[in-house]
Amino acid sequence: MNPISIVGAGPGAIDLMTIRASERLKQAEVLIWADSLIPPQIAALAPENCERISTSSLTLEEILALLIKKHQQGKKIVRLHDGDPCLYGALSEQICGLEEAGIDVEVVPGLSAYQATAATLKAELTIPGQIQTIVLTRAGGRTGMPIRERLEHLASIRASLCLYLSARHVKEAQKTLLNYYPANTPVAIGYRVSWEDEWLKVVPLSQMAATSIKQGLIRTTLYVISPALEQSNNRSKLYEPTHSHLFRSSKK
Repeated sequence: MNPISIVGAGPGAIDLMTIRASERLKQAEVLIWADSLIPPQIAALAPENCERISTSSLTLEEILALLIKKHQQGKKIVRLHDGDPCLYGALSEQICGLEEAGIDVEVVPGLSAYQATAATLKAELTIPGQIQTIVLTRAGGRTGMPIRERLEHLASIRASLCLYLSARHVKEAQKTLLNYYPANTPVAIGYRVSWEDEWLKVVPLSQMAATSIKQGLIRTTLYVISPALEQSNNRSKLYEPTHSHLFRSSKK
């Protein structure tokens, strides 16, 4: 039987999907998708006769039961996630449940919202001599966080910090971040980046919460907190005339 394809739809724009993701959708006989998080244009890539099942109101157990049932019927199944399924996609528990049922799975990665946000802003999040680390995390909320990964610990290194799933906790997040980042640190606030109704704005960290509340943001929002969002002319040594490597001698 065909493996079940767990596919990343990317951030929202249909032309930011991978070729492999598009091909899997176009071949799907059953589409099980996060309809509240993915533009309908992407789901429309599946054939007209493809059975479409939304997961907005379903539990993990119900989703797994559907996947197993449709697989036993010999269907080509696409489980479509927003963004990249390897980031906050409940991927592990789905794969574990399917493997227990003896079902093979393939995972098709997708472009993540932090990448789409940086690209839209024409920003590099790793600036030579300034920042070389990107941290992807979220506020604790109801799910909680391991103690070693609390925002205080992650913010203390002052890397490019990407906060997912945190709009409902933006006041607490800002208060914590201000203990480690300067108040004027740029913060990109992105709502449904690359969708038709995209909203994206860069504000100082001190205005992060007020801006979010004024805009009414409670979900589908990403925060990128980083000094790298400021323009910088810091150069990478890779392209310095005096730097030599395997493919180029130094030009002293």
